Amino acid sequence: MNIFQLPDKLPVEELFETLWKNEKLVIERIISTGQQSAPGFWYRQEKHEWVILLQGEATLSYEDKTIKNLTAGDYLYIPAGLAHRVEKTSQNPPCIWLAVHFNN
Repeated sequence: MNIFQLPDKLPVEELFETLWKNEKLVIERIISTGQQSAPGFWYRQEKHEWVILLQGEATLSYEDKTIKNLTAGDYLYIPAGLAHRVEKTSQNPPCIWLAVHFNN
């Protein structure tokens, strides 16, 4: 499989594909095509996340009002429990994310 190969038809919702996992670590590819978090919704994940945007552009925000504008190649670490949301993702090209979720 190629990380940049997209499905023939992209779904309306974000596509989450688990590439590898065990009890401590999950590696997934996420494809976003213009999705954003629902108004007022904040992710507060149980695991830490390291994520890199491989293609596209996206904006994330944190509850403390910090904004992160991401372009291809940008990465960040999101500690477990940190409230964050996706403000926007590009449609053309679609966003391709590589996310690594892990425990301490």
